[in-house]
Amino acid sequence: MNIKGLSKQEAAAYRNSYKKNICIDMLRQGYHKSFSELFTLIQKWNALREAAGPGSAIWQQKSLEEQPDKLDLLHHFLTRAEAAQRAEYYEEVYNNQLNLAYCFNNPEDKWLRNYFYEQCFSTAQLIKIDGGKKEAEAHANMGLVNEEQGQFMKAAEHYETFHQLTLGRMWKDETGHSYNSLACEHLWRIYTLLADKMLENKEHQQAIKTLIKAFEMAKKGGNKKMEGESAYCLGLAYHSAGEEQTAIIVSLLNGKVTEAIEYLEKFVTVAKSAQLSRSLVDACISLGDIYNERGNYYKACEYFNQAFEAANTLTDLPVMDEAKVYCGIAKAHNMMVAVNSHTDAADHVSIEYLLAWKENRSDMCTDPFTVGKTLVMKRNNFLCRFPCLAEYAPGII
Repeated sequence: MNIKGLSKQEAAAYRNSYKKNICIDMLRQGYHKSFSELFTLIQKWNALREAAGPGSAIWQQKSLEEQPDKLDLLHHFLTRAEAAQRAEYYEEVYNNQLNLAYCFNNPEDKWLRNYFYEQCFSTAQLIKIDGGKKEAEAHANMGLVNEEQGQFMKAAEHYETFHQLTLGRMWKDETGHSYNSLACEHLWRIYTLLADKMLENKEHQQAIKTLIKAFEMAKKGGNKKMEGESAYCLGLAYHSAGEEQTAIIVSLLNGKVTEAIEYLEKFVTVAKSAQLSRSLVDACISLGDIYNERGNYYKACEYFNQAFEAANTLTDLPVMDEAKVYCGIAKAHNMMVAVNSHTDAADHVSIEYLLAWKENRSDMCTDPFTVGKTLVMKRNNFLCRFPCLAEYAPGII
C-alpha cells in the first residue's frame, strides 16, 4: 500500500502549536493586521496573568494560546473585519468586532469583550450612513464597560450621548425594547449610583440634583417600577437632608420665584410617589402661599386643597386646621376677584349675578345669562304673590 508523503508545510502543521498554525495561516492569506492584533491580545493576557499573580482566578485559567476554540473565533472574525476594512465597509467591520465582543461575555473573558467594545466605538465614528445607530450602540456599550469598572462619571457621559442620539428614533434591540427607553434606564441607574456616592460624601445638594435627573429619566422611560424607586430615594434624600426647605428659601430670597415653584412642584410629585404625607402638606402649603401672593388664587386653592387632603391622612388636628384655614383664605380671595369684577362693571347682568350669589352664598355661578333667567323666574313668582309691588317699585324689582 502506497502512503502519500507529507509536504513540509503539512509536517510543520503537526509539529507546531495551534496558535502558531493560526498565525501562519493569517500571514499566508495576507492578514497582517489580524496577526498583529492576535499576537497583541495574547501578550496582553499574559501581562494580566502576571500582574494578578499566583492564586488569582486568571492564574488558574489556561492561557489564550492554549484555547483552540477562542483562537478559531479570533481568526474568523478578525480576518473578516480586516477584509471589510480594506474595502472601507465599516459597518461590516463594526459587526465583526461586535460579534467578538459578544463571544467573550463570560466573566473570565470580560477584558476581551471590553477590548472589542472599544474597537467598535472607534469604528462607529467612521459609519455615516445609518443615522448614528451604530454610534449610539457603541456609546451604550462603552457606558456599560465604564460602569462595571466603577467609572460612573465616564459611564454617565456615554449614556447621555446614547440618549441624545436615540431621541425621536424608532430603533429597537433584539428583544423589542426601544433604544431610547434603554437609554433612559441606563441613565436612571447611573444617576442613582452617582447620587449614592455623593450621599456617602455628604454632598447632599448635588445628590438631590442627580436624583431629580434619575427621577426624570425614569418618567421618560415609562417604567413605573423605576419611577417609584427613584421617587422613594429622592424623597428620602430630601427628608434626611432637609434640603427642600433650604433650597426653596434660597430661591425666594434671591427673587427666583419661578425656580422655587419648579422646585416645589417636583417635590410635590416626589412626595406623592414616596407617600411622604407631611412633606406633601408642607410643599403644597408653600406653593399655595406663593400663588396666593402672586394673585393666582385658583392655583392657590388647588394646592391648599391638596394640602388639606394630605393632612387628613395624618390625623394631625393642628395640621388639618392650618390647611383648612389656608383653603378658606384662598377661596375667599378667589371669590373676591369675581365679586370685584361684577361690582366694578355695575351693569344689569352683573348686579343680577351678585344678587344670585348673595342669595345662595355658594361659589360664583359660571353663566351670568343663566343667572339672569333664574332671577327673572324668581322675580315673576314673587310678583305673582305680591302684585302691588310692581306698581310701586318697577325700577327695583
